Amino acid sequence: MGDTALIIIAVAVVVLVVALVILVVKLMKTVDEVNRTITVVTKDVDILLNQADTLMAKTNTLLDDVNGKVATIDPLFTAVADLSESISKVNNTSNALVTRVKGKAANASKATAVVTLGRGASKLFGKKKTKDKK
Repeated sequence: MGDTALIIIAVAVVVLVVALVILVVKLMKTVDEVNRTITVVTKDVDILLNQADTLMAKTNTLLDDVNGKVATIDPLFTAVADLSESISKVNNTSNALVTRVKGKAANASKATAVVTLGRGASKLFGKKKTKDKK
């Protein structure tokens, strides 16, 4: 009976060892696949990082160029703002002048009407005098 128990234990240990060996082999294959995946991902990430660095360098160059052009155009915007302010002042002055001229024109039209009336009266009375003299 003791020999049978030893044989059963030996068979169980052999089965356990075989199962462990199979498990370790599968685990090694999985680890190898993970290592290959990590290598591929590392290469791809390196490529992406290099492209990102190139893109950032080009973006910085473009931004510097835009900033330089904005600095060049900035005086133009200042001049346009000054010109706009000057035009607004001229417009206000023109409006004031037109208002004064309108007022004077209204007075002038009244004066013109009086002068015209006076001339008409003068002609009318002047003709009477010439008729009386004849």
